[in-house]
Amino acid sequence: MREGFPLKKAAKTNPAQILILGFLSFILVGTVLLMLPVATVNGISPVDALFTSTSAVCVTGLIVRDTPGDFTPFGQIVILFLIQIGGLGYMTSATILSLLLGKRIGLGERLIMKEALNVLTLEGVVRFTRAVLFTTLFLESAGAALLTVRFMADYGPGQAAYYGIFHSVSAFNNAGFSLFPDSMVRYRGDVVVNLVLSALVLIGGIGFLVLSDSYHYARKTVLRISLHTKVVVVTSVLLVTGGAVLILLFEYSNPETFRKMTLTEKILASFFGSVMPRTAGFNTLDYSHLRLQTLLMTIVLMFIGASPGSTGGGVKTTTFAIIIASLGSLMRSSADTVLFKRRIPIDMVSKSLLIVVLALILIATVSLIVLTIEERPYRAILFEVASAFGTVGLSVGDGGTRSLSALFTPLGKLFVCFAMFAGRLGPLTLVVAIIRKKEERLRYPEGRIVIG
Repeated sequence: MREGFPLKKAAKTNPAQILILGFLSFILVGTVLLMLPVATVNGISPVDALFTSTSAVCVTGLIVRDTPGDFTPFGQIVILFLIQIGGLGYMTSATILSLLLGKRIGLGERLIMKEALNVLTLEGVVRFTRAVLFTTLFLESAGAALLTVRFMADYGPGQAAYYGIFHSVSAFNNAGFSLFPDSMVRYRGDVVVNLVLSALVLIGGIGFLVLSDSYHYARKTVLRISLHTKVVVVTSVLLVTGGAVLILLFEYSNPETFRKMTLTEKILASFFGSVMPRTAGFNTLDYSHLRLQTLLMTIVLMFIGASPGSTGGGVKTTTFAIIIASLGSLMRSSADTVLFKRRIPIDMVSKSLLIVVLALILIATVSLIVLTIEERPYRAILFEVASAFGTVGLSVGDGGTRSLSALFTPLGKLFVCFAMFAGRLGPLTLVVAIIRKKEERLRYPEGRIVIG
């Protein structure tokens, strides 16, 4: 009998269900490990352990316990491994383990890998997984080396290396967990820290498909950049640039944030503040002091999120680009949705619309439920839930070093956990896992209603 990792029922259980069960398994294992006495300084409740594990596996960064203060080095390393597994993805991690053990990867596993990596075909999926692992380790190592050198100016070599590795892994996987109580506020004027973390977040959030395509194009093994890469890169550049300019405009005269900064610090903080909502969670500003327009714009950036096949969440840049292009086509009364002189299939347009609608329903529903449970300002809760769904980790805070969720009741925390879980997997994956596809044997007559 063929050996492989234990996914024998892949034919009966669809790939979406396998992914959900896999992520849940890692979250539960992480919860148990974080509840061990050796993992925390003064113990932790089951709900807080579950919240922390979910936040790490779903690479979010929302915290209900202070990571450097409440967790021991063992607990911090557990969180780091959960971030790495969550960033790579359950199936990618399982495939890598099987390859290391010399086991074959069967068709069922390849189908699930296709779903997990968000690629279009089965061709070369195992080879692509190897490339994902190599790219991840290489970039995380490079980031860790650069950060370690910088941190050595403030800490001893061992501590600097530990901080460098932790923050590099956290940044590349778009997690946003930090070993500094104030996240990155202390380094808001530091060019090296800001640029290294931003680069890791952007590269991790742009997607492995884009990295692979760019690599092959640079080596001239392909003649042209794919449509996917063009859409992702252009959309990402526009979002980051536009976000940075708007943050600078909105906060420039805010006495609580920008007024006392130098021009360099303002520019760095604006750029950093535009990059991090792309599903990371580091911050160099106190989000409880940001103006309402900045918070609303940040919610939009968190909702859009990163790109397909990346370590980030959100509805994804390609979904956003297709929706905008589709709206443009409708306003021009054009039958086709076009991007870069390529017609987008109607099924992809419909899927993009479905993803956005499901995401909006999920955020609105969870926000209403949490608002009912918790006595907190509505905009703070909306920001928290949007951050959870986008797997970002930014928060207006609890008045100290933790996220707003730290002030929630256990039930409120569980609903935020659900938002993080749904955001990491994607609302469409949850729907596919729950609703079985039916063959349409009957088509009803067309009907028309008045709209608008």
